[in-house]
Amino acid sequence: QVQVVESGGGSVQPGGSLELSCAISGNFLSITVMGWYRQAPGKQRELVAAITSGSNINYADSVKGRFTVSGDNAKRTVYLQMNSLKPDDTAVYYCNADVTKNLGGPSFRYWGQGAQVTVSS
Repeated sequence: QVQVVESGGGSVQPGGSLELSCAISGNFLSITVMGWYRQAPGKQRELVAAITSGSNINYADSVKGRFTVSGDNAKRTVYLQMNSLKPDDTAVYYCNADVTKNLGGPSFRYWGQGAQVTVSS
């Protein structure tokens, strides 16, 4: 089994900063992609940022220049540093990990339980 556990989050005023962390553990061979999604009330889950095992990074346009994703494949952790937060960033943030279990085998996606981020004055 694979476990994905987020930590961090909380409440902050507009313009503030927060950092989310995510630890991935369990029985798998390798991580191919680690990322962060978010889901605001009444909206669909959307990609925030993702980083591949080759260190390719992708950001949603809405967070470019404000959020930074970083990962340590060896430590099986991924981070999301969020700066200049806006009320529109309020959402539940989910960490995900795509992992392979066998050499040359398919990837499987696992999700964390979610971490609430609230940006409000």
